[in-house]
Amino acid sequence: MARGTLVSGSMAKVKVTLEVGNDGVAVITIFNPPVNALAIPIIAGLNEKFEEAGRRNDVKAIVLTGSGGRFSGGFDINVFEKVHETGDVSILPDVSVDFVVNTLEDSKKPVVAAVQGLALGGGLELALGCHARIAAPKTQLGLPELSLGVIPGFGGTQRLPRLVGLQKAIELMLSSKTILSEEGEKLGLIDAIVSPQELLKVSRSWALEIADRRKPWLRSLHRTDKIGSLSEAREILKVARQQAKKTAPNMPQHQACLNVIEDGIIHGGYSGVLTETKVFRELVLADTSKGLVHVFFAQRATSKVPNVTDVGLKPRQIKKVAVIGGGLMGSGIATALLVSNISVVLKEVNSEYLQKGIKSIEGNVKGLVTRRRLTQDKAQKALSLLKGSLDYSDFKDADMVIEAVIESVPLKQKIFSELEKVCPSHCVLATNTSTIDLNVVGEKTNSHDRIVGAHFFSPAHVMPLLEIVRTEKTSAQVILDLLTVGKIIKKVPVVVGNCTGFAVNRAFFPYTQGAHILVNSGVDVFRIDRVISDFGLPMGPFQLQDLAGYGVALAVGKEFSAAFPDRTFRSPLVEILIKNGRNGKNNGKGYYIYEKGSKPKPDPSVLSLIEESRRVTNIMPGGKPLTVTDQDIWR
Repeated sequence: MARGTLVSGSMAKVKVTLEVGNDGVAVITIFNPPVNALAIPIIAGLNEKFEEAGRRNDVKAIVLTGSGGRFSGGFDINVFEKVHETGDVSILPDVSVDFVVNTLEDSKKPVVAAVQGLALGGGLELALGCHARIAAPKTQLGLPELSLGVIPGFGGTQRLPRLVGLQKAIELMLSSKTILSEEGEKLGLIDAIVSPQELLKVSRSWALEIADRRKPWLRSLHRTDKIGSLSEAREILKVARQQAKKTAPNMPQHQACLNVIEDGIIHGGYSGVLTETKVFRELVLADTSKGLVHVFFAQRATSKVPNVTDVGLKPRQIKKVAVIGGGLMGSGIATALLVSNISVVLKEVNSEYLQKGIKSIEGNVKGLVTRRRLTQDKAQKALSLLKGSLDYSDFKDADMVIEAVIESVPLKQKIFSELEKVCPSHCVLATNTSTIDLNVVGEKTNSHDRIVGAHFFSPAHVMPLLEIVRTEKTSAQVILDLLTVGKIIKKVPVVVGNCTGFAVNRAFFPYTQGAHILVNSGVDVFRIDRVISDFGLPMGPFQLQDLAGYGVALAVGKEFSAAFPDRTFRSPLVEILIKNGRNGKNNGKGYYIYEKGSKPKPDPSVLSLIEESRRVTNIMPGGKPLTVTDQDIWR
């Protein structure tokens, strides 16, 4: 079940068909473009067609497949939304026992899944219930249900470990990652890989060979050969539980998934299926699922922008992007573009800064290779697309420029007035400002229609969000072009208006304010970070401030103080840190000490500077540190 895509198109296109060939094989096909999501009418249709195939005397064997080169993207998540709106879990059909076990797996006639394109979530779970799986090359396979706050609900927690082994099954489910059919074949998930043209022919033949007992008739749920001994299984589960506590401490679906897997190992696959169904229905109603399903739909809604994506415009091809500034943000942006096969010109003010920027990019790319997010070949290709420059000579054929210099209005205005003269008329002029009004940035130009905000988040080659800031004059074409680039570089682009803090800092500012109020009230700075990390965020607010840079913190604070003077707490802490030679990760010293090759370490010497800030603000109740619980901090 799962990350299946939404049902689209008219209901007339949503159907399940059955065709019986002269060979006696019934081909049952799912039609629900674009990814054959398992909508409730599809599940009803599958029940009906399988019952018919089982009844007919001219059917010896069955092949299950999907139309349009895709098997199935999984259960229709629109149904989850209806459950969340109504609180009525009975809306969910009984697929796991009623269909996958009783109809599919226990069918009196062998069933082969002919898998192509993708088989995700509930789609893969249907294939797991078949007696064999034949796949086309490069087919995506996965059970990403945990990313929606639930667990696989069509028997995946029981069948996947029995086909690929417990360790690999846990890894696939808990990470929500997909694999390709080639890896699936090595693991035992896929029985054979054939060309798309041969897929149905081979699947039909395979099904007939099972019927004639020339190939094994295997029911995944009954297998135990890959599970190992009970003691081995318990050790694997114990390690997985400990790991999940560290990586997903507030995600109940991770521990629930492991508990359900264990139930099936101890009490048998069928018992595990029953437990899975019960736990799945409980998790669907939990706040975690409600939140993650909301995020799922919200992310997809970001690609639909009124008067931009619905007016017939086509994105222009962006082959070359110039990035101005090779600091932390500029080098990160350049990295994101390069690894997505977009040529980059990096401009800096002198050779020293340029070399530093290029080294940062090389370090970013090397880091991606180390973390196995990029192959060595692709890393070399990415770096071959990079060129350094100290002037604008390479901007004459740029399709887009992204300025990523310090938050200085005069500097940005100077750069944009120069860009207007040296760049071609079609070139998108983007600024990475996190705070400055775009109308002010472009004040000294005549190109207001192509000026747009491209606000990345640090580290820009890792963080998925891209805030696209539009003014009243930014053209729809420019917004569409930047949206398209955002998707190419695997970001989630969100189009927002031009106002103080835009959307992200506007939402984020109260969080930072709360942190500074707490620390100036006497709460330990490292405790605040630890509590927030334990709550589930990647890092606390002060480590994040170190990472983003103090210049950004000061610029954002200045903007909010001017816009909302009566609602802004003015903490002098960042200014005190800068005055004492600290600049966060940029110079290796902030609230934490940053040394190459080691994790950030709390710096005890920063405590005297925090005391100085507390004396200035003087907000500790009665001059004594505020007493708060951990829950008070994250609430």
